[in-house]
Amino acid sequence: MINDRNRFLQSLTDRTPWDIIVIGGGATGLGVAVDAAGRGYRTLLLEQHDFAKGTSSRSTKLIHGGVRYLQQGNVSLVLDALRERGLLIQNAPHLVHNLSFVVPLYDWWEGPFYGIGLKLYDVLAGKLGLGPSQLLSREETLARIPTVEPQGLKGGVAYHDGQFDDARLAVALARTMADLGGTPLNYVRVTELVKEHGLVTGVTARDEESGEQFHLTARVVVNATGVFTDSVRRLDEPDCTPLIVPSQGVHLVLDRSFLPGDSAIMVPHTDDGRILFAVPWHNRVIVGTTDTPMDSTTLEPRPLPEEIDFLLAHAARYLTRDPAPRDVLSVFAGLRPLVQSDKGGTTASLSRDHTLLVSTSGLVTITGGKWTTYRHMGEEAVTAAAAVAGLVERPSVTRELRIHGWQETAREEGAVGEYGCDAAKVEGLAAENSAWGARLHPLLPYRGVDVIWGVRREYARSVEDVLARRTRALFLDARASIEMAPAVARLMASELGRDAAWEEAQVDAYRQLAAGYLPTTS
Repeated sequence: MINDRNRFLQSLTDRTPWDIIVIGGGATGLGVAVDAAGRGYRTLLLEQHDFAKGTSSRSTKLIHGGVRYLQQGNVSLVLDALRERGLLIQNAPHLVHNLSFVVPLYDWWEGPFYGIGLKLYDVLAGKLGLGPSQLLSREETLARIPTVEPQGLKGGVAYHDGQFDDARLAVALARTMADLGGTPLNYVRVTELVKEHGLVTGVTARDEESGEQFHLTARVVVNATGVFTDSVRRLDEPDCTPLIVPSQGVHLVLDRSFLPGDSAIMVPHTDDGRILFAVPWHNRVIVGTTDTPMDSTTLEPRPLPEEIDFLLAHAARYLTRDPAPRDVLSVFAGLRPLVQSDKGGTTASLSRDHTLLVSTSGLVTITGGKWTTYRHMGEEAVTAAAAVAGLVERPSVTRELRIHGWQETAREEGAVGEYGCDAAKVEGLAAENSAWGARLHPLLPYRGVDVIWGVRREYARSVEDVLARRTRALFLDARASIEMAPAVARLMASELGRDAAWEEAQVDAYRQLAAGYLPTTS
C-alpha cells in the first residue's frame, strides 16, 4: 500500500521550481512551512531525519508565556508568547490545554513577591488568559499538590498555563502543511546549497532511505534547522561567525504517584538559576529542566549523570517521596538553539527571543525562539522570504488557521483524543484487522492501529518514529517501549513491504537508542 510519504517523494521533482524550500522539520521549520503553504506558495519542507526528531520532541511539554522571562524583565517576549499561547489553544484544542500550576511558598515574603508577579502575568495575557492566579493557604496548597513537602510550607500561588504534546503537534503541523498543498518530507537530507551568480537558487538533497539524489530549484531557501543552524549557514558561507550556543535541557519521567492531582508544581529558583517544573503528562510526571552549555550538537543528545543527580536532588526537596534512579521510567535530553550574546554570561541568561537573518546570497535563516512562538516565527520568516524571492505579497492566515485534527471536544475522547477528528478513522483500522485493536504493552495505552496509522498517514518510517514520536512510549517508559519494539517492527514491516532482516535491524537499533533513555547517575 502506498503511504503519504512515498506519494510525496514520487512527485518531488514535478513542482520545480518551488517558491520556498524550508530546511528543517522541527517546530520552527514546520511553522515556516505551514505559513508559506497557507499563503498559497509552492512549499517544500525537507528534514534530514524525522519530524521533531531533535529539540522539538524533548521539551517540558508546556505552551507558556514564560514566568522566568518576566522575572528577567523581558516583557515583550512574554507578551508575544502569551498571545501565541492563546491562539494555539484556539487552533489546536485537541493538542493544547489549560493546566493549573502551584508555586509552593516556604518563606513569608514569597507570597506577595510571586503573587504580584503572577497577577502581572494575568494582566499581560489579557483576553487570551486561561484563568486568574490566586494566593493559596497552606491547606489549599496541600489539597492541590498532596505530595508537596509539608515541612515549613506557608502556602502557595496558583496560576494557569498551557500544556501540549510536542511531537504530536509537530506531526499535526506536517499534515496541516500537506492539507494546504505543501509537501513535507522526512529523511531527505540537504547536502548542498545551489547557487547561480552568487545567489541561492535551490538545494541538492538525498533520500536517506534509497540514496537517490535530487536537484531542486527554488525562488528562496529558508534555514530553520535549530541547533544545526550554523551547519547550513556554512554551506552558504564557510567562514561565517557561529550564531548558536547550544544548551542542554534534561527531564526525568516518574510514575504518576509522585504527583497525583491535576496541578503541576513550579519552583521559581533552583541552584543553577532556572525554574524547575514537576508536570503531570500522559499519566506520568515530568521533572525538569537543566541548563548545561554544550560544545557540540547531535541528533541524539545524552543526559549527563550530574544532570540526573541535580534533578533527583531538587525533586526530593519538594516532594514527600524522594525519587531514586530506580524510579525513573525515562530520561531525555534536548538541545536549545540559543543565540550568541555580546554580553557573555551563562546559557541560562541568554534570551529565548528568535533571530531572523538574510545572507548576501539570499539564504533566509530563522532560529532561536521556542515552541510557544513557532507560529509568529514562521510568519516573520515567510514575509522576509517572500520579499527576497519577489513573490506575490500575500497575508499570513495562520492566526486563525485550525491545525489538522481540530476538534473542540477531542480531549474528552481519552487515549485517542490527540488524533482529534481523525480518531474515528484510527479506530476504524481495527475493522481491517481485529488484532490491531489490542494493546502492545500492558503498561502503555498504544495499540496496533496507532502503528498502522503512523505509517500510512503520519510519515513514520522506523520503529523509533513510532515509539518516540507517533506514540510517546519511549518518553513514558523506556523499558516498556523496548519490549514493544518487536511487535511494532512486525507491523511496520508488513505495511512497508520490508523483510525479516529489516525487522531485526530495526529492533536492534531501537534497543541501542532506548538504552540511552535509562538513567545513569554519578
